[in-house]
Amino acid sequence: MSSSDDELDALQLSAEAQRALKEFYEEQNEKLLSHCDDKDATDVKFDEDWQLSQFWYDEKTCEQIVECVHKMVGSNGSVALISCPTLYKTFKKKAPTMLIKLFEFDKRFSVYGSNYVFYDYNEPMKFDEELLNSFDLVVVDPPFLSEECLTKSLQTTKSLTKQHVILCTGEIMEELAKKLLNVHKCSFEPKHNNNLANQFACFTNFSSELD
Repeated sequence: MSSSDDELDALQLSAEAQRALKEFYEEQNEKLLSHCDDKDATDVKFDEDWQLSQFWYDEKTCEQIVECVHKMVGSNGSVALISCPTLYKTFKKKAPTMLIKLFEFDKRFSVYGSNYVFYDYNEPMKFDEELLNSFDLVVVDPPFLSEECLTKSLQTTKSLTKQHVILCTGEIMEELAKKLLNVHKCSFEPKHNNNLANQFACFTNFSSELD
């Protein structure tokens, strides 16, 4: 068999593996939907999908961000979470009266019912118009460390927020983040359950204990 044939087989296997993975997640999601309702969906445990560049925050990071947001917008504030699903459970546990909407590509999180909004950063303005400028604060964690991903994710962010923003991303994105949004780097460093090779950082456009 030629090297080109080997490459073709590898590509075919890769495609088959991707289809199998897609089918697996769809099956898992159907099971979740059949066993959960909007009330108890926060009890469901989701594994990271590295193909979607998912890396979950550790518990302390979630608690610190939620505490900061709570102090900023109050118990009845409205918060949008863009591509940071780990925070949802902590918000529902620590601040149950807040309005929380999760904007996320991974449809497994549709178990959160009306609090889930399908989101693809490649289509940054594809969401209901009624959500425009409707959130007191937006927490955003673009899934990829690229100029395109950050730019489009922040386009969505600026469209959703009334004022306040928390951005968690790789430290290497600092210059672009400051150019696109009036943010400053905080001393607080988001941590993940699995250590990342890239140094992570937090940026906000307001003063807080995260500074």
